[in-house]
Amino acid sequence: MGQSTSASTGIEIRVIGDEDLSSWGQALNAGFMRPMSDGWIDYLRGRFELGRAIGAFDGGRCVGTFRSFAKELTLPGGATAVADAVTNVTVSATHRRRGLLTRMMRQDLDAAVARGEAFAMLIAAEFGIYGRYGFGPASAQQGQLIDKQRAGGIRVPAASDEGGVELITLDEYRKIAPELHERFRRTRPGAVSREEFEWRTKTGEVTRPGETFKEPLVALYRDAAGVPAGLLAYEVTDEWRNWLPHDVTLKVVDYFAVDWPAEAALWRYALQVDWVQRVEVWDIAPDSPLPLALHDQRACIDNNDSTGDFLWVRILDVAQAFSARTYAEPGRVVFEVADGMGYTPGRFVLEAAPDGSGRCVPAGPEQTEVDFALDVSQLAAVYFGHHPLAVLEQAGLLEERRQGGLRSAQRVLRTDRAPWCADVF
Repeated sequence: MGQSTSASTGIEIRVIGDEDLSSWGQALNAGFMRPMSDGWIDYLRGRFELGRAIGAFDGGRCVGTFRSFAKELTLPGGATAVADAVTNVTVSATHRRRGLLTRMMRQDLDAAVARGEAFAMLIAAEFGIYGRYGFGPASAQQGQLIDKQRAGGIRVPAASDEGGVELITLDEYRKIAPELHERFRRTRPGAVSREEFEWRTKTGEVTRPGETFKEPLVALYRDAAGVPAGLLAYEVTDEWRNWLPHDVTLKVVDYFAVDWPAEAALWRYALQVDWVQRVEVWDIAPDSPLPLALHDQRACIDNNDSTGDFLWVRILDVAQAFSARTYAEPGRVVFEVADGMGYTPGRFVLEAAPDGSGRCVPAGPEQTEVDFALDVSQLAAVYFGHHPLAVLEQAGLLEERRQGGLRSAQRVLRTDRAPWCADVF
């Protein structure tokens, strides 16, 4: 990454040092409309490596923030890749529309390309910002609210009863959860790794300044062999009247499982907790069987506060990315990518083998027939199977170039599991 860039505006974009943390932190918190309380500098110092944090400086004042870090991303088929995870992006209201975000983004993506990374990713606070930088939705967020009494219970597979659920201590959570999460994330495209600092915040060892840690209750499912296979952390908010539960909600704050029997056992546990009237889940996988497994499916409704697009991905190296995942069946797909930032434009040929492996290379000049064409901002949706190709075409986000091209390409590119990212970063 270059150490600094400047433009005719006189605003300097540079990698920040420890001496910039106070100014950078003030700009970050102002951007997210929160106060700069005591302890923020130490929190930021422990949160990230300074070498990948960028600031926009107007004189001595920081007016823009941008940070990235390495995070593993699970690809369709279970392989993983190191991705450029982008976060803490702000531009002060006093300095909007001056190209500061574009300059910071370009500097970061150039560095990711230089490191050989094929993916960049982020959680988009606003929908309209990141498409122009080649990012696009790659997974969905699906919050759910379950009326416990109306649900009438849940059907679980017989395998669920071969194991069992136990409540564990916070210390056991610290010891067991990281390894279990590592196994879980390799089962789901779109899942990402968790770094040590994230576990420290989830278990209360580190708290964000101005916030108070509330220790969750943690239910652990062990399979028939006694191996941890699923975990559900939750807190209960309750209001009582005349010694009767009036409004009691079990709020899930973290959950993951390596398979459906483990997940189903944990949902059954949650729906059997005494006094609870509702179970609130901030996000479940789009293809989770949970709503269908309830005896009354109408008891499970969307929680509109946490439903919509979630993980956004930007592909920086098409050939590398499409060669890294696996495929549903053999076939050949030719597609054309437009990229206004210049990282990935061109035509590409993907050859998927019978064993599921794939090889993607730039198309030669003789390759004139193309199955479909799209902008790079829609490429992640295709790559992860977030939306079928035909739906993207109907929405005007993709163009079929060869009759029957979408149908044949869909057979190759489809994924058995929907992409899902359970983590905010």
